[in-house]
Amino acid sequence: MVAARKRRDETTDAVPFLGIVASARGLQWRERLSGDGHLRAAAISQRHGLPDLLGRVLAARGIAVDDVPIVLNPTLKALMPDPSSVRDMDVAAARLADAIEKRQHVAVFGDYDVDGASSAALMSRFLVHHGINARIYIPDRLFEGYGPNVAAIEGLVKEGAQLIVTVDCGTTSSAPLQRAKELGCDVVVIDHHQADEVLPPARAVVNPNRQDDVSGLGHLCAAGVCFLVLVATTRELRRRGFYASDVAEPDLMAELDLVALATVADVVPLVGLNRAYVTQGLQVMRWRRNKGLKALGDAAGLNEPPTPYHLGFILGPRINAGGRIGDAALGSRLLAGEDEVEAARIAALLDRLNKERRALEKQMLDEALAEAEIRLAERPDMALLLLGSHTWHKGVVGLVASRLTERFRLPSCVIAWNEETGGEGTGSLRSVTGADIGGAVRAAVAAGHLVKGGGHAMAAGLTVAREKLAELEAFLHDELKDSLGQARERHALEIDGSLTASGVSEELLDLIGRVGPYGQGNPTPRFAFPATHVKFAKVVGEAHVRCVLQSADGARLEAIAFRAAGSPLGDLLLGSGGLPLHVAGTVKRSSFNGRERIEVHIDDAADPRRQG
Repeated sequence: MVAARKRRDETTDAVPFLGIVASARGLQWRERLSGDGHLRAAAISQRHGLPDLLGRVLAARGIAVDDVPIVLNPTLKALMPDPSSVRDMDVAAARLADAIEKRQHVAVFGDYDVDGASSAALMSRFLVHHGINARIYIPDRLFEGYGPNVAAIEGLVKEGAQLIVTVDCGTTSSAPLQRAKELGCDVVVIDHHQADEVLPPARAVVNPNRQDDVSGLGHLCAAGVCFLVLVATTRELRRRGFYASDVAEPDLMAELDLVALATVADVVPLVGLNRAYVTQGLQVMRWRRNKGLKALGDAAGLNEPPTPYHLGFILGPRINAGGRIGDAALGSRLLAGEDEVEAARIAALLDRLNKERRALEKQMLDEALAEAEIRLAERPDMALLLLGSHTWHKGVVGLVASRLTERFRLPSCVIAWNEETGGEGTGSLRSVTGADIGGAVRAAVAAGHLVKGGGHAMAAGLTVAREKLAELEAFLHDELKDSLGQARERHALEIDGSLTASGVSEELLDLIGRVGPYGQGNPTPRFAFPATHVKFAKVVGEAHVRCVLQSADGARLEAIAFRAAGSPLGDLLLGSGGLPLHVAGTVKRSSFNGRERIEVHIDDAADPRRQG
């Protein structure tokens, strides 16, 4: 069923899969399983009695022979570390336990994305269980920007906050946290963003991406870190005998749906503990106990068991829509609340805002693509695509940057300039694997090119003065050019094997599903369909190309290429003229108009006649 046909490229040591050196997307195809991976695949299959295909999929993802049982059955029991392995964890747990015992006023300061909303809801629900109605504060993306600010901190302290817990933010907020300290208010930071050497003056900074943290948990999102804090705090309260009274221990496992949602939506690697979070969180989500998630699923028309796809592309964008173009606190209120009527109202509002966001994104993306084509024609060697406009909405710039990076395989920065003055802009950046955009932004801050900025290797945000734009662009180009060149040399479309339409079955999907959940860091198996005929190709929906793949034996399989219309991939599919193409994609179960089916989500295609 699975076979790899290869031809060695005469100019490199790479081994193109099916001989594809330049696909529609300009990529070489390579077999994901390489080197000694074939030996490990055989050992996995033999040791654990698994089909050859499953052994290949596991080995191609770097799974060691001894680790297979945990990978196939990721549980918190097997993968949960001692929370105390994270720096400042015990200090944070003790301070939260103090607040609960003394019934202090607590404020939770979160970010406006899914991870921030989920983290804020986790902390709020935990505190409510212990009799504390915490104040959730989510800054307005348009007027306050990311993270704590001095005015907000002063306002929370004035309201009576004795402890402020920042979630998914705070690691680089020295000035606001210094102000909290001056006002006599403790701050506990729970975060996962990259940190500078000097940390803010907080009571505790729980962040596995601190430079002095050796826990090895830097792949967690903020909600994943927050869950560990709740485990540690429960343990501390238990040690103090707190639960000997009328308060029962919280059922933390019941909150894993929020952790799973954040883990998938924040696109952190689905490895180790994150796989357990998502696997078990999806099971919890099926119970539909969280009233906000239940209402949001109903508003989105989700009528099947949730999968990582639903979390990342159905629920996540709706929660994000509030922070992008509406009320930034809608997401956290939805996820933290217990009122079914209010949950339904917020869910309907978020669904409407998401539709408005999509229309706005399309308009901005059309403008950005036109400008990008001009810029790249003028300077094809640029290491960063930097675009901006005073008419663009800064709540959507990150989405547009993602689309540009996806289209041009180039780090992108999209800036929304202040509509009134144009003197300062808010930008969002996205990168490709191997080019650390977060490190480049932090270096730009240190060099004085930015008002502020920070982020991850793959995504970052910044605030820049217009007069600094030219020097910022030159600086980021110099920071990224070497690593981008190396990343491009390594970039290829990785293939797990080849299939025919007749080889795709429910049994195949059940087999590869055992290695899920799939996502960042644990890619969904991708297969090539050699010399397949593309039939009935047409544009549907928002620039998607739908078609039927027909193999030589006449077997057919429905397929779709998302956002491909107008791209080289879409042009190739639509213009194949009945001639056979090599098509690569992932095999999925889907539901359409109440009908269950299997289809291919097309990632790429190539004309075999046009290879070297």
